[in-house]
Amino acid sequence: MDALAEPRTAPDAASGSATDAPARHSRYAPQHPLQLSRTIAPLARGGDGPCFRRTSTGAWITMRTPLGPATLRLEQDADGIRSTAWGAGAEWALDGVPELLGARDDWDDIDLSPSPLLTEVRRRNPGLRLSRNRLVLEMLVPSILEQKVTAVEAWRAWRMLVRRHGEVAPGPAPDGMVVAPTADGWRMIPSWEWHTAGVGPQRSETAVRASRVSAALERTVTGAGDVAAESAEASVRLRSLPGIGIWTAAEVTSRSHGDPDAVSVGDYHLASTVGMALTGSPVDDDGMLELLSPWAGQRQRVLRLILASGISKPRRGPKITIQDHRGH
Repeated sequence: MDALAEPRTAPDAASGSATDAPARHSRYAPQHPLQLSRTIAPLARGGDGPCFRRTSTGAWITMRTPLGPATLRLEQDADGIRSTAWGAGAEWALDGVPELLGARDDWDDIDLSPSPLLTEVRRRNPGLRLSRNRLVLEMLVPSILEQKVTAVEAWRAWRMLVRRHGEVAPGPAPDGMVVAPTADGWRMIPSWEWHTAGVGPQRSETAVRASRVSAALERTVTGAGDVAAESAEASVRLRSLPGIGIWTAAEVTSRSHGDPDAVSVGDYHLASTVGMALTGSPVDDDGMLELLSPWAGQRQRVLRLILASGISKPRRGPKITIQDHRGH
């Protein structure tokens, strides 16, 4: 196993710093249907990794909260969501469960009648909500790693860097779960470790620049006012940073803010998938934006429905070659 895949620190049972953290509990009874797994799926970053693990009834999630590290366990039952959290950020994590599970996501005004497909997908998925996890840098760094490379490459780098420079998750989290580094932690990663993880200078420098202004980015999550307006402001701030464009900003705000209108323009697969779903033929980015225009202000909701439909573009072309830059 690569040395970077190992955490830099290990649980210290004697000190109680990780496994003996006291548990805090809460229960959330949403006033709307809720499909837990579909709602939090965008937080997975490639499946069961260092910061996200699925279970039969929910998930384990780690967070670098403003109050410190936290581990959050979500379990869905007939009465709603049982939440348990550990660590210095446990209360912050529990307070945010409703937003994490779409409490501020309002689908009432969306008109899907122009598309029988979208109407049917929504009928089958009435509990699909937009998650809002309120952590900008934690959503930004993996999005930067995903720029212009395959998902496999990006998620491999994310796992390696987080396990090396994060800290062991508080509480009885599954083995290997880690809390992502602090902003200072991302800045302190030496250039050779970015290189060994397969992250080139352009992406690593973008991540470091973002970490330097992380406090300003986090302030775009106010918890008050209109979600769309808050998301738009966050997008502007993100895109003012060199190396962050419309694709990266949308990938972040759709997760951190629950942005109802985020569209990842420039995505390798998205435009073709939208075209296949809405017209039966692939389209380019301009065609995608035209197709989504009837739902301006709610385009992320439409995109989530299209992804939930299972429709994708035809796989006729050559696959992208996964490149390994670590030996160069």
